[in-house]
Amino acid sequence: MKFIILGCGSSMGVPRPDGFFGNCDPKNKKNYRTRCSALIKTSNENILIDTSPDLRQQLLRHNIKKISKVLYSHMHGDQTHGINDLRSFFINSKKQIDVYADNDTSKYLRNSFSYIFKSYSKEYPATLNLKKLKNTIITKDKNKTINIKSIKVAHGKVKSNCFVIDKKIAYISDVSEIYSKDYKYFKNLKYLIVDCLWYNFHPSHFNLEKALSIIKLFKPKNAILTNLSPVLDYKVLKKILPKNIIPAHDGLTINL
Repeated sequence: MKFIILGCGSSMGVPRPDGFFGNCDPKNKKNYRTRCSALIKTSNENILIDTSPDLRQQLLRHNIKKISKVLYSHMHGDQTHGINDLRSFFINSKKQIDVYADNDTSKYLRNSFSYIFKSYSKEYPATLNLKKLKNTIITKDKNKTINIKSIKVAHGKVKSNCFVIDKKIAYISDVSEIYSKDYKYFKNLKYLIVDCLWYNFHPSHFNLEKALSIIKLFKPKNAILTNLSPVLDYKVLKKILPKNIIPAHDGLTINL
């Protein structure tokens, strides 16, 4: 099983569409960041977490030929607006792809992308099947059952879902608070991938100080910082982090 960080950039990516790199050195390829999406790749399935606006570019880069299902963290545009790029996988398989979302995200998707979930003509059938995000999603890797647990966290004024895969790796891309009742699911993992927008306080995201404090609390073997804004240069950030913590970069792949 592999976990691939397809994109690790904040809502406008790095550089932003206007070419703004902020503090990031444009000579370092690891500072070129598409918006956050991730892929769980097993022997049986490719499970996508979020459909970023950069999804087409991300899937082409990794030569992804099929998507088995999609798990949505929340409703924001930088997690959802690449949804139309899933259509090509429907064309190939002739089967609707199951996508899983919580109630608020489902409502947003239906309102914003109704043509994807309803058949209007033979030429333009529904391509996706929207389902309620369960507490546990089950997949298989060879003969082994893999449990993916979804857990709600605060993300400013909305809720977001994070995912703990096989009790080994947690993916928390957008978070301002993790509820104490759920701490037990995040302790002593092999990998903790966590939101880290920039250095200063932000009402909807962890900053560096908060990300480091939560890593210290949960004690993973390794931690990876994601959702990185143009404020955070890869090399500068890596230099100040403990050895078991690194900034994410697009395409970072974890073998499990």
